[in-house]
Amino acid sequence: MDKVKVLEQYLPPDAAPLVGRWIDYFKCEFKISRNRNSKFGDYRPPFNGKGHRISVNYDLNPYAFLVTTVHEFAHLHTWNEHKFKAKPHGTEWKNNFKKMMQPFFEKDIFPADIKHSITNYLNNPAASSCSDLSLYRALRKYDAPKESVVTVDKIPLKALFKLKDGRVFRKDEKLRKRFKCTEMQSQRVYLFSPVAEVELIADNH
Repeated sequence: MDKVKVLEQYLPPDAAPLVGRWIDYFKCEFKISRNRNSKFGDYRPPFNGKGHRISVNYDLNPYAFLVTTVHEFAHLHTWNEHKFKAKPHGTEWKNNFKKMMQPFFEKDIFPADIKHSITNYLNNPAASSCSDLSLYRALRKYDAPKESVVTVDKIPLKALFKLKDGRVFRKDEKLRKRFKCTEMQSQRVYLFSPVAEVELIADNH
């Protein structure tokens, strides 16, 4: 199947031809990956005879898939220009991300709220990576609804929740940007992002 036709299943259709051209131009292996809770996408530079490799999670909504794709291609472009001399989300990466996002802005592919969040994100030097919460939340609004799934910041303190692997946690206090949560079986403490997706256990008593 033509790669653009495949990409149209995951991206806003008008964005697919340009991403297809990038894959060819940069001679990049582009993989649509299984869900990874820890990250939306991944870039690996050439190594051991392999070329550039990018992977993006298959289950992202089209706008999140596109933002993640541009994010990873900006890493590739920055590596080509600077190799390991540039910081992962430093000025060079930011400039490339902005430049590579521009054609999609010109095609008016993003809804206004996502475009606004991307613009704010790019103009804010403190937002050093795509853990930018306002951008993340703007993108999440376009996800298909999932029953019983909530983010950690929406759960009351001391409430219980579980992960896909079945482990049960109690939400404890907030530490700066993350929440301390105790795994009930082992009593070990873990730190959770406020936007981590979990399943609230309805009966907490």
